[in-house]
Amino acid sequence: MGKKIVLGTRNAGKVAEFQRLLADEDIVLLSWRDYDYPFSVVEDGNSFWENARKKAELTARITGEVAIADDSGLEVRYLNGKPGVFSARYAGPEATDEENNAKLLQQLKGVPEDKRQARFVCAIVICSPSGEWEWVEGECWGIIAEVPRGENGFGYDPVFLVPEMGKTFAELSPEEKNQISHRSRAIEKLRPLLGKYFPKNRED
Repeated sequence: MGKKIVLGTRNAGKVAEFQRLLADEDIVLLSWRDYDYPFSVVEDGNSFWENARKKAELTARITGEVAIADDSGLEVRYLNGKPGVFSARYAGPEATDEENNAKLLQQLKGVPEDKRQARFVCAIVICSPSGEWEWVEGECWGIIAEVPRGENGFGYDPVFLVPEMGKTFAELSPEEKNQISHRSRAIEKLRPLLGKYFPKNRED
């Protein structure tokens, strides 16, 4: 049996993305969706890694397993880094992806392409049941498109254009996205840490 890791999220899209990115690791990836427990975290940190840490620590403590959690978001240079840590609730506490995208595009209406630079950021925290933790970060730069494009992905993917590929994240296949995304780059930094949390002499 592979090593068990619990991902601190209920987001089905995020779970699927992590499963694809970690498919070559000898792990069994679970999430909050696999537990009958009302996981809840107030993401009030001032940074992505602070929010990720809160989710990872809670998950590890409740499940008794090694946990990982991420906090990801979009930072737009013209908007001084907004929506940032408020990316998921930019248009309101219960905002849909479409509502968040609509608000962002409205705020950038008329802004020329050379001022629409943005980056996706992903901070991932890995935490043991005993409370030991570390964090890594990945980023991907692009520009904000003028209209949503594509049907894949989630969140701000339809408006995040990767100039060198001429496509938004939502127009990329999962395989293409996983080659360049902020989350895939963070996970590449996470891989070397996995051995510390699962010593080779430990019996599964």
